Amino acid sequence: MANPPLLETRDLTVVRGGRARIDRVAMTIEAGQILALLGPNGAGKSTFMKAVAGILPSQGDILLDGRPAALLRRRQRARLLAYVPQHSALDAPMIARDVVAQGRFAHRDGWGRPHEEDQAAIAAALAATGASPFADRPFSRLSYGERRLVLLARALATGARLLLLDEPTAALDVAHALGLLHLLRELAGQGRAVLVALHHLDEAAQHCTGALLLREGRVVQAGAIAAVVAARPVREVFGVELVPGASFGYRLPGDAPP
Repeated sequence: MANPPLLETRDLTVVRGGRARIDRVAMTIEAGQILALLGPNGAGKSTFMKAVAGILPSQGDILLDGRPAALLRRRQRARLLAYVPQHSALDAPMIARDVVAQGRFAHRDGWGRPHEEDQAAIAAALAATGASPFADRPFSRLSYGERRLVLLARALATGARLLLLDEPTAALDVAHALGLLHLLRELAGQGRAVLVALHHLDEAAQHCTGALLLREGRVVQAGAIAAVVAARPVREVFGVELVPGASFGYRLPGDAPP
C-alpha cells in the first residue's frame, strides 16, 4: 500500500473578521516534493500555513502523514511538522544555538534533558543553513537575514519530515537565497516535503516541483510548475504578462544549470 501524503487538506477554510480568508482549499504534498505557495499580497498564503500549523482555527480536514491533525498531541505534531513564519516575534538576547535547540523539545524526556542526539541535530542544522559562524552570538544582535537562517535551522533540528516555510528567501542576499533553495532540494531528495511561500515566480519555476496559486483565499491553479507559472494564470492573478526567456539568473558555482 502506498504511503499517505505528508500533508493533505480537504475543504480547508479559515474565517477571520467575518470573511473567508481561505476558502475550501484542497491540496496534497508528498515526500520528495517542494510545493510553492504563490499569490499576490493578501492571497492567503500565510493564513493557509498558519492553519496547517495549528496556529489559526480552521474548518475542513487537515491530515498529517495520513492522520487527522486535530487528534495529534502537541509533541506528535511537532515531530511531523515544522513551521517558519515570515515574521518572528522572537527578539530575545538568547544565544542563536539555544534558539535552534528549541526545535528539539519534542524529542526530550520528561525532564527536558538534551542528549547527544539532540546536540548532533543542532550542529547539523546550523551547518546546513550556514548559521554556524554566528551560532554563539545573541539572536537579538543578528541581522534580519541571519535570524531567518537561525529560525530555519530550528525547524530542521526538529527532524520533521514536513516543512512549512513562509517567504524564507526574504532579506537574504543572492548567495544565501540560492544556498537555501539548494538546501530545500537536498531535503526533498532525502524524503522530506517542503511547502514554501514565495513571491518570486522564477524561484518557484527553477526550484519547486509543483505549485498552488491562490487569489483571495481560493485556488486558481494547482499542479506542475509549468502549468501554474504560465501565461494565463499569471495574467489572471497578477495582471502581468510573462515574457518568454526574459530571465536574469544566478546559480551556485558547480551547481547544475536549471
